[in-house]
Order: sequence, then structure tokens, then C-alpha cells
Amino acid sequence: MKDLYTEIANRIISQLETGIIPWRKPWSGRPDGAISHATGRPYSLLNQMILDRPGEYLTFNQVKDAGGKVKKGAKARFVVFWKVYRKPETDDAGQPVIDAGGDPVYINLPVLRYFQVFHIDDTEGIAPKWDKAPETAGPATDDAAEAAFTGYIKREGITFEQVISDEAYYSPGRDLIHLPLREQFTDTAEYYGTAFHEATHSTGHKTCLNRLNTAGGLAAFGSESYSKEELTAEIGSASILHTLGLETPQSFSNSAAYVQSWLQALKNDKRMIISAAARAEKAVKMILDIRDDKPAEA
Repeated sequence: MKDLYTEIANRIISQLETGIIPWRKPWSGRPDGAISHATGRPYSLLNQMILDRPGEYLTFNQVKDAGGKVKKGAKARFVVFWKVYRKPETDDAGQPVIDAGGDPVYINLPVLRYFQVFHIDDTEGIAPKWDKAPETAGPATDDAAEAAFTGYIKREGITFEQVISDEAYYSPGRDLIHLPLREQFTDTAEYYGTAFHEATHSTGHKTCLNRLNTAGGLAAFGSESYSKEELTAEIGSASILHTLGLETPQSFSNSAAYVQSWLQALKNDKRMIISAAARAEKAVKMILDIRDDKPAEA
């Protein structure tokens, strides 16, 4: 098993060498709410709250291009999204920050953008494109992954909840793993990857590996300690997917992208990935119930 974590770490580093990899959130909004007329995909949960009616929505140009028109007096609704701009990091003197390898350090700046959409009922000459909301069953269940996850949370007495949500997290204070509904995910590997990411975080609880405790309580968001923990959780998740045979090129690339985003807080020091892999090994063994005297069943 030891070589697995080194392999995962080195493969992630190899992907990072290719440049910036865009991260994609693996879940979407409510499957039975507001959807895009163009794609049939549900909007994010935040946009579901902004849009006051379920059904299909179009931009003004989409209505026009489809040969329709917006009804007189119809009111548009705002849809928001984050656009990430990449720019060189500078020091207090305004000079470019250089990493240990002599390369410039870049930072990602998220900027909130918006555009306007109209409900299809507020248009004329546009027929609904989707007869019904997309299927809500969600990704297929993997028996081995399901058994590993549920077995772990039962052994450790961890609370698990799933509700319509736009976030996934682990709460150390409540010892609780929170996930969006399964049907908000579209891919089996991404669903279990998210579940095992939060499960890896949970192994840091004081009753388990006691990795999350610091002198001042929990590490601050974006701090070095927080970033190291995120690396550990994502490498742990990627290792479990690989072990269970669920890894896909898309899931692994998304893991590398997630690692890359947190590595920036560590000045792009790729040695931290190797260090996180060592911590992830202990977490994965606990989740998969692998002991020195017990061979891995996966």
C-alpha cells in the first residue's frame, strides 16, 4: 500500500507540471427546479434561490436566436456565477513573487459576474425543450464504495446527513459529514470522491487521528495548516477511488485541480503533496479498515 500514496502524489505533481487545471464543482443545484433551456442542466443552488419559478430559462439573445420574443412587461432575473482571473502575485513593494524554482507565482482571483434570464413562460414563440426535469436518481451506487463509506461512519460513530445543498463539509465540533443529495451529482466517481474527501477530514477528529487540533482551535480558512489538511483530504480521496477501482481520468484531473488551488497558499511547494500523502495513508487505512495484521479486501 505504501507505494500507492507515492504514486498518487507523483501523478498529481505530473499533472500540475502541465499548468493551470480548472476545478469543476462535482454537484449542481436542485434537479427539479430552474434549468437552462440551452442545456437542460439545473442552475446552482444559489441561483435556484434567485429564480422564483421552476422551469426553463433563457437569455434575451437565446430567445432572439430561437426566433421568439420576450413578452411585453416581462421582468428578467439575475443569474450569478464566479469567473476566476489568474494574475501574478506581487509583494508589498509591487514586485513579482518568485517560487523556489525561479518561476513567477500566480494567484486566482474569483470575481462575481451575472447575466439576465427570462422564464420560458415570459416568452412567445419558444417551445419547451425539455419535457421533464432531468432524471433525479443520481449516479449509480458502487457496492464496494458504499460499504466502505457506511462501514467507516458506523464504526467511528460519525453523523452523516444529506440535504439539498450547495456545499460539502465536515464539522469537527459536531463530528458530522454533510453532503448534497446524491441526485445533485452526475458521476459516480465524483460522488464518492466527495464523500471520501470529507471522510478523510473526519479522521482528523480528536477521537481518531487527532490531526485537526491546533493550539488556537481549528486552523483558519486559507492558512497553511488549513491548506495542508485540504491536500491530505483530496489525496486520501483520490487514493481510495484508485483502490476501489472507481478512478476516472476526469475524477483524477479534478483532484489535481483541487490540490493545485490549495497549493497556492503553500507557495506552490510541491513537497507538501508528498507530506500530505503520508498523512493521507493513515486516514485511508482507518476508513478502509486496513490494519497491519489485516490485508486490504479492496
